[in-house]
Amino acid sequence: MASLARSWTANAARCSRRTRFATSVLAQVRHNSFAKIEERPLETPDDWTEFQLKRAEYQTLIDTFSEYGSTQNRDNTFQPHHSLHRPVAPSDITLSALIASGAHFGHSETRMNPNFIPYAYGVRAGITIIDLDHTLPLLRRAAQVVRGVAARGGSIVFVGTRSDLRPAVRLAAERLGKQGYHVGERWLPGTLTNRVHMFGPDVAKDEQVVPDLVIFLNPIPNIHAIRECALEHVPTIGIVDSNVDPRVVMYPIPANDESTRTAELIAGLLSVAGREGVALYEEEQAKAALVAAKKGPRHREPHSA
Repeated sequence: MASLARSWTANAARCSRRTRFATSVLAQVRHNSFAKIEERPLETPDDWTEFQLKRAEYQTLIDTFSEYGSTQNRDNTFQPHHSLHRPVAPSDITLSALIASGAHFGHSETRMNPNFIPYAYGVRAGITIIDLDHTLPLLRRAAQVVRGVAARGGSIVFVGTRSDLRPAVRLAAERLGKQGYHVGERWLPGTLTNRVHMFGPDVAKDEQVVPDLVIFLNPIPNIHAIRECALEHVPTIGIVDSNVDPRVVMYPIPANDESTRTAELIAGLLSVAGREGVALYEEEQAKAALVAAKKGPRHREPHSA
């Protein structure tokens, strides 16, 4: 029985080798014959006519199917690791970019907040899947809010107190220039509600200590900061995961708050929107200064007696 099995295995292996050899030889013969036909010199008018027809047919195929091909390359294709230093604009954000960053992964089904159900697509392997069809318009709405606040000269604070979020909030604040601030370490309790004792009466009175907008990349560890913003009537934007009540912030963005790439993508997008608003604000300031200069007092020469 063992000898019969060995002989059958040997025959099968021998047959497989012969089949592969025959296939490779056939492909080589076809390639060589095609090469000979293509490299054949154009000796007669018929050969030239055939060559022209083949070239015209090839060009027709290219013209017909070129518009259906992909235009993406290494430069314009979204790369998740580019979200930190090369953020996308709000008009360029897509569902594919959100999926590539892992924004659709939520927490366990048992930890889902009941108020998050409208933003849940379903459950897969016990994990809540976030519906990105809701995330995308809410993200663009938040970008419009950031642009509007920055265009009116408002100050914006990015809050991300995890160690992996500190580069994201720092770069996001730098894109806004003088109107951008960030909190990468622990939010000190009483920063807003007890600002007189924390900064002093002179600073709290003369300087703008209360921001115009606060963006939270991890809202749950900074829930006391959200409460302070609510008491001071400061609008808030936050990434809310499936275990978070979306009502804790004024403008929720349903997404995976534990993904660094998701936080970098959202923070970068909002900072780009804020940078556009800052440019609009500076343009308006320049126009106002020019108009004020034109309306300045005119010096008149005294009339002679």
